[in-house]
Amino acid sequence: MAGGSSKSALYGGLAANVGIAVSKFAAAYLTGSSAMLSEGIHSFVDSGNAVLLLYGIKQSERPADARHPFGRSKEVYFWGLIVAVLIFAIGGGMSFYEGIKHIEHPEPLTDPFWNYVVLGIAVAFETWASWLAIRALYQAKAAHQTSFWNILSTSRDPAVYASVLENLAALVGVVIALAGVYFGHLLNNPTFDGAASIAIGLLLMLVAIFLVARTRALLVGEGVSEIILEDLQTIGRQQPGVQNLRPPLTMYLGPTDVVLALDVEFEDQLSAQEVEVAIDQLQNAIRAKYPEFQRIFIEAKALTKNQRTQEAPATYLPPL
Repeated sequence: MAGGSSKSALYGGLAANVGIAVSKFAAAYLTGSSAMLSEGIHSFVDSGNAVLLLYGIKQSERPADARHPFGRSKEVYFWGLIVAVLIFAIGGGMSFYEGIKHIEHPEPLTDPFWNYVVLGIAVAFETWASWLAIRALYQAKAAHQTSFWNILSTSRDPAVYASVLENLAALVGVVIALAGVYFGHLLNNPTFDGAASIAIGLLLMLVAIFLVARTRALLVGEGVSEIILEDLQTIGRQQPGVQNLRPPLTMYLGPTDVVLALDVEFEDQLSAQEVEVAIDQLQNAIRAKYPEFQRIFIEAKALTKNQRTQEAPATYLPPL
């Protein structure tokens, strides 16, 4: 489930984008700028996306029931995918279309003063929204992650990585729109304005492609990183009574909701009661370092003296 920092990033981006979208549409109407219209569409789509992601977070926090025994954590991934599709189809597609239309049927630009005012305000708000999103991204990063791209590309929280990409794309889009308006007036050529709109559309499509690929991996059942898998085996082998364990099986149900399945072989001299104690110690050791493992399934085995394997029923350890 998404934390408070990801919600703060979404609320901050929503507040900024609603105000910016209205001002950009007004500026586009007054000046006839295609790039400003594309930026208005961009901010409007970003506002709607924040609402959808907030809805996804709310749905993912609903408790488990008979029809959803593992809860609804994947709701946030589903709505993250919908957001990516909307960015591609509405944000990117409409901006690209507006740019082509403006190049084919150019309209003379009027006084660009309001374009510059709105774009200046947009830079300030988008910078603030980007800072909130990047701060949430770094707060959720793993200890072994260092580079910005590594943190972004391995984030499991659509509310965070979508916010970061949307806001950074918005900042770049503002710069592109500013360049299109400036050179269009400087050279008295409205083609630059249309070209800026096309560039903004292509930028949004690239962002959408990344979001689709990232969210798809999580929807189909992505597990934890190899570093964490190795650490889980290290933790397991360090526990008293554990003789061996197979590679863990994991799957993200949500940003902080991971299923873990372990096949563990305990020392042959342990009684059933001692195996139960060892299981409790193992799951406590894992959760102490990785609290995101809310559901742990352990199949306990003990080797007999003649090396035959006796299997205990699979043990389910419910979330705390």
